Amino acid sequence: MRGVMKTGRGPGLVELREVPEPSPGPGEVLIEVAAAAICGSDLHILKDEHPYWPPVILGHEFAGTVRAVGDGVTGYAPGDRVVSETSTGSCGLCFLCRSGNRQMCEHKRAPGIGINGGFASHVVMPAALLHHVPDGLSMREAALCEPTAIAVHAVIERAQVQPGEVVVITGPGPIGLLCLQVAKAAGAGMTVVSGTPSGAALRLPVAREVGADVTVNVCDEDLVERVMTLTDGKGADVAIETSGAAPAIETLPRLVRRLGRICAVGIAGRPVVSFPWDTAVFRGLEVQFSFSSRHTSWVTALRLLASGKVRAHPLLSMEVPLERWHEAFEAQEQGRAIKALLVPTP
Repeated sequence: MRGVMKTGRGPGLVELREVPEPSPGPGEVLIEVAAAAICGSDLHILKDEHPYWPPVILGHEFAGTVRAVGDGVTGYAPGDRVVSETSTGSCGLCFLCRSGNRQMCEHKRAPGIGINGGFASHVVMPAALLHHVPDGLSMREAALCEPTAIAVHAVIERAQVQPGEVVVITGPGPIGLLCLQVAKAAGAGMTVVSGTPSGAALRLPVAREVGADVTVNVCDEDLVERVMTLTDGKGADVAIETSGAAPAIETLPRLVRRLGRICAVGIAGRPVVSFPWDTAVFRGLEVQFSFSSRHTSWVTALRLLASGKVRAHPLLSMEVPLERWHEAFEAQEQGRAIKALLVPTP
């Protein structure tokens, strides 16, 4: 089979390679990939700005059909439509794993990062990490279950957005647009999504399409002033940072009210980012970071996608076969696609 592989350490070094088709071991399933979405972390790996263990086939956002099961697998059979959590390699024994946070286990080696992932015709995953795709949810939309689970974990499980709250989301990329929809599903009273000119033409209109009450191009107007006007000078209840951009991160403490909440999701791709520490201290802010997703995040994500409360389709800008992976990477990197899909061909 063919797979889009990061062949070694350093910028670039990604190519389509012929590799043996894997076989499922005990407790594992072989999945025929129907569609796999490009994540921002895939772009970071391409540029050598994210942890990874090469050589490795990229891709951790995928949906597919079970083709074979290994010994001891129950609950899944050939023909089942599935998605998979990404906590492969977690030990199951440490405090984090045993408290339901295996996504934080230091032994975790996620697909597309530490083990071969979904940018291929087939991938092997542990049955314990799988979820059935609900009837009526297309495989293309199901491929966005992983980023939707990340949004659920950030918005509901970490930031705990409450009905009626004002929520600001910095960054109208895929995670930002999914966080927006999850916040609306959680009952947010007003949602504000900010972006730069590079996202104004494509992403901010989609933000409005999927429920944003207000969108702000930060080069046309001051985001803090707009939020203060909308909130009678108080500030938002919650700010969700999804862009990883230094200017957005520096703005966060001035966006939220006193005793407000900040939840950082975006990866900056650099070791140090400036943050106005004293402003956050004097305002008594709750500052937290949200990484990956829990089992419960996936359960909720699938329910939201199946019910239509989170719509994946408006985010799907393009799909190409594996051999055109570089086109999809470039389109997403340059902001010409919100979410690009790779669709393996036999």
